[in-house]
Amino acid sequence: MVNPASYFEIPVSDLDRAVQFYETVFEYALERTIIDGNPMALFPFQENHSGITGALAKGDSYTPSKDGVRIYLSVDSIDTVLKKVVRSGGKVCYPKTSIGELGWVAEFEDSEGNVIALHSSH
Repeated sequence: MVNPASYFEIPVSDLDRAVQFYETVFEYALERTIIDGNPMALFPFQENHSGITGALAKGDSYTPSKDGVRIYLSVDSIDTVLKKVVRSGGKVCYPKTSIGELGWVAEFEDSEGNVIALHSSH
């Protein structure tokens, strides 16, 4: 298996609040659904393009946390996204930092208390 990661779920306590936060910060529409009895909001996904997709997930087994796995979301402009994060009630945890030829990274705390990472190639 060349690329083993295929899907992610970001735990949320309040799906409405989380959808509002992510739609405002990233400017894309999330699709609400129920999967295995759990309310979710799916991130957009296009076949035949690089990257994976995932969902905001609410349920008994989903507990938002600053600890654990870091999901990296690709963005065109980390600066722009971090400004929207702060305006939307989130917090910058790790400022925009160069990782050399691989681009730039940053981390923020979302509306639910998760820490999410950002990556940009420029």
